[in-house]
Amino acid sequence: MVDEAARFLVVRNLVTGYGKRGVLRGVSVDVRLGQIVAVIGHNGAGKSTLLRAIFGLIPIWEGQVTLNGETLHSPNPITLLRERVAYIPQGNHVFTDLTLHENLAVAGTTLRNRQLRDEGIRRALNFFPILKTKLHQRAGTLSGGEQQMLALSNALVLSPRLLLLDEPSLGLAPQMISQAHNHIKEISLNSDVGVLIVEQKVREVLRIADYVVVLRNGRVSFAGSAKELSDEQRLRNVYL
Repeated sequence: MVDEAARFLVVRNLVTGYGKRGVLRGVSVDVRLGQIVAVIGHNGAGKSTLLRAIFGLIPIWEGQVTLNGETLHSPNPITLLRERVAYIPQGNHVFTDLTLHENLAVAGTTLRNRQLRDEGIRRALNFFPILKTKLHQRAGTLSGGEQQMLALSNALVLSPRLLLLDEPSLGLAPQMISQAHNHIKEISLNSDVGVLIVEQKVREVLRIADYVVVLRNGRVSFAGSAKELSDEQRLRNVYL
């Protein structure tokens, strides 16, 4: 059992949904700094809903979210951004009509001053040097892989302690998925960032994850180390 103090994010017995339709039915998950926790499950299991609830995009009906030892009774994006929690939704959304540099500048608007923003931009670009050559290029002209790097860079401008990633491989060519996951692993290891990642590419995400949570019909059906699912039959039994 991980020491409570070592957990940056603690979610306990989370219940929520949309309108009157319940989606999550008592979900619990922990994330430590420097740890990658993968959330997998079939469509409709509640994976994306979990991230949205943690980031305060939908209300929590029951349960609680604790961040860095402080319970957030009503999480909201502004509070979470200030606590250096970054959320990247499905599709790696970027401002396609803005240049790459303008995207990064917008991402840093919640920082206290321009110096912090400029430092954040430099730090983000150090992870993805290829983007330095495209700073004045409109984001909409970037390749899918480059847009994914930009979406991660937008989050890194904030010097996050926790990344919430919703299917970062969505829309990427198969050969780019492994590269995208490698970037995420590098960020987690080199910057001591906690990562909670929702992913449909199960085998690929297990390669980088430390811990795995499987959701089925809004409930946790399995929670354990990624190594426990390295056996193909074990993975099939848990996932199916």
